[in-house]
Amino acid sequence: MKMLARLAVFGAALALAFPVHSESPKSPRWVGAWASAQIAPDEKNRLAAEDYADATLRQVVRLTLGGETLRVRLSNAFGTAPLTIKAAHVAVSANLASARIDPATDRALTFSGRAEVTIPAGADYWSDPVALKVAPLSSLAISLHYAAAPSVQTGHPGSRATSYVLAGDHVAAADLPGAKTADRWLQISSVDVVSAKARAIVALGDSITDGYGVQPNTNLRWTDGLIERLKGKNIGLLNLGIGGNRVLLDGQGPNALARFERDVLSQAGVTHVVLLEGVNDLGTLTREAPAAPEAHKALVEQVIAGYRQMIDRAQGRGIKVIGATILPYGRSAYYHPGPESEADRQAINAWIRAPGNFDGVIDWDKALRDPTKPTALLPAYDNDGLHPNMAGYKAMADAVPLSLFEK
Repeated sequence: MKMLARLAVFGAALALAFPVHSESPKSPRWVGAWASAQIAPDEKNRLAAEDYADATLRQVVRLTLGGETLRVRLSNAFGTAPLTIKAAHVAVSANLASARIDPATDRALTFSGRAEVTIPAGADYWSDPVALKVAPLSSLAISLHYAAAPSVQTGHPGSRATSYVLAGDHVAAADLPGAKTADRWLQISSVDVVSAKARAIVALGDSITDGYGVQPNTNLRWTDGLIERLKGKNIGLLNLGIGGNRVLLDGQGPNALARFERDVLSQAGVTHVVLLEGVNDLGTLTREAPAAPEAHKALVEQVIAGYRQMIDRAQGRGIKVIGATILPYGRSAYYHPGPESEADRQAINAWIRAPGNFDGVIDWDKALRDPTKPTALLPAYDNDGLHPNMAGYKAMADAVPLSLFEK
């Protein structure tokens, strides 16, 4: 008994000396407010190497969620050497189509407490959290001061937004008079906000999601129209479209399967993904020459198998996948599809529509096709036979059942 008493006293002393903390400090809950798919731009979409040396690049993005604390992800995903950013700032844009900011909102970004960051080759790098109150659908200016050009540039050519480049360190400047302009984003891939209840949708797709034909600084993509409809629902919408993207093969950027981890699963707070991919797989099969029946059959099977892979990977993370039917493109002078390609499209769309394959369906084929010629877009919605025009993008946004995104 004496021994037990001594052990009890010893245990109590240990408890006092080493108190047990039942609760650890909670990490902030991040949710994606803006994102962009990264590629290695081709020559016509790169900045000249000499424009980078000791220069400031200011880029404007539209946030789909508001908050009081945010962070920015920079990317050197396609770089082959470390990339140094000497300084970075964020501020609320004072004018969507200019480099001007609201100086009262200017904040310095830090990285592990330091103003300068060196991003390893192939890596992304998050900033530290920064206190800045931003409203939903407001525009954020992100300013980066480069030491030198990246070894290989990483960015997004289809920004549909103007960026500004000026020699010297001007990350805190209220404006950048005399700056060169470029309609592309470079090195910026995500902006998250802290939110206890918000969630995000990823739109994964090709040039139709990227917004082909949308003029810079107008925000008229179908995703822009959809986020207007989602206003007040505390949902962010992240556009991860890439022009020319395919399910199976690389094009201007990595194929959908190859980029799925970075562009979908790594986004914060995502509960749903809208998948609109496949028209470029169909189109490129026969663009240069007819294909054998076996090739058509194999393509349909492989695209569907690619869908299954993405569905399984997303659902394994608790993310619902909304399948979107492939839009008609029968009037496309670029792909000039024949009846065999149309049969392939119909077969894939039938699989998308079939219950149990996706968690939900958006039937954009039905919403935008010409009733008198179902293989083609309705003329009122048609840009070039392949891409919708601005009315077509609005029709896409309006055709999305918002009930798909209920928890």
